Formats: sequence, structure tokens, C-alpha cells
Amino acid sequence: MPVVINTNVAALNSSRLLGNSSSMLAKSLARLSSGSRIVSPEDDAAGLAQSIKFDAQINRNSAANINVQNAVSFSQTQDGFLQKVQKALDRMSELSVLAQDSTKTVSDLSNYTAEFTTLQDYISNISSKTFNGVSLFAATGMAVTVDSDAATFGMNSAALTSGLATGVLNAYSGIDVSSSTSAYTALNNIKTAIQALASMRARVGANIQRLSMTSEQLNILNENLSSANSRIKDVDVAKESTELARFNILVQSGTAMLAQANALPQSALRLLG
Repeated sequence: MPVVINTNVAALNSSRLLGNSSSMLAKSLARLSSGSRIVSPEDDAAGLAQSIKFDAQINRNSAANINVQNAVSFSQTQDGFLQKVQKALDRMSELSVLAQDSTKTVSDLSNYTAEFTTLQDYISNISSKTFNGVSLFAATGMAVTVDSDAATFGMNSAALTSGLATGVLNAYSGIDVSSSTSAYTALNNIKTAIQALASMRARVGANIQRLSMTSEQLNILNENLSSANSRIKDVDVAKESTELARFNILVQSGTAMLAQANALPQSALRLLG
């Protein structure tokens, strides 16, 4: 190989190769430090676009799942109050039977009436209960967003309100246990109210089941989306560590070769001297 002074071709080649190796080493370090194999769009433009869409859908699903879980809590609170109503109605039906006992005195019936009236007032107040400021038994229905495309599920709150108003509240409105005759009427009305309440609790239970299944479905969907997204953008640490070691060796050897190439003109000058 000829030895020249003006243009050090060997040094230029060594410098170019060292630059390439240094660039690859820097990218490898960036991938390992970030945990992502797509550090910049040019690494995988199509993969980056797909990953962005996956990320967005995962975030929307997570938001929908929060809505669903809040709706589950809302429905569970509804059922909690309805359980209390059931307990009150059970006791009222018991009082209605006790009041029909001909051995009971006027004083006994007065005591039954006082408890009966208290339970009536308690049930009447249920309709005004709220969850985070939202009426538990509002006249308008509730629509819950259940997926990333904003699909909704109606919780049929209008049906619960109707059941509470017409099936429960109206059933015992104006009844009492002040006498055996009124207690008989009260018992029949309360039995109707209990049937209406059973239907209401069944609706709430169906809502909770549907919402719980939806939440589980969203969790499974996000797991699969995250897995697919990981295959696109997450770095293979073992493979990338091997690449890092390779590029590190190339940079070290390239640096040594560049030093030798830069020394060639000096060798030529020494020959001239």
C-alpha cells in the first residue's frame, strides 16, 4: 500500500467506521436505558405507529374500567340499602302478624304501632340516599361507558325507582297495625312490597354481575394488548446486552485503528527525514 501525506485515506475510513460504531453503541445504550427498542421513529416507524395505537386503547380501556368499577360500587351501595329495606319489611310483616293476636292489649298494639311507624319512616328516607352526590334511586336511567369505543350499559335505575315507589312505598302507604283488621290489611300490602323488593334486588344483582364480567373482560383485553405492545416496543435485554458488548469492542478497536492510521503520515515524514 502506498504511503501518502496529503490525503490519509486509511484515517478517513477508520474515522467513518468508528463513527458508525459509536452511533450504534449510543443507540444500544439508549435502548437498554429506556427499556424500549424503538428509541426514535426511524428505528421502526410502522411498529411505533402500532404501539401508539395500542397505548391509546389500553389507556381508554383503563378509564372505562374505572367507570365500570365505580358503577359496581354504586350498585353494591344500592343493594346495601335494599337489604336494610328488606330487613325493615320483614320486621313490619312480623309486627302485622303479632298485632292480629286477640290476646294483645291496646297498650301492646300501641307499642307495635310505634315501631311499625318508625320502620315506615326509615324506608321512606331510602329514596333520598345518594352515592357521591348521585341519587341511588333516581328517576332517570344511568348509562355506564364499558369499553374503549364508548359503548354503554344501561343500569335501569328508572325500573328500580318505579319498583321502590310503586312496589314498596305505595304498598305500605297509609297502613298501620293499630287493630287486628288494619294489621291484616297491612300484612297483605307488606307481602306485595316484599315481592317488589325481591325483584329490585334481582335487577341490582344482575347489574353487578354484568358489570363485574365487563371489568374482568377489560382486564383480560388490556393484558393481551400490553403483551402485543411489549413484543413491538420492549427491548430484549439479553440480546441487546450482547449487541452492546459487540459495539463496545468495535469502538475500542476502531479507536486503536484510527490512531494507527493517523500515525502513517508521521512514518512517511520520518522516512523523508
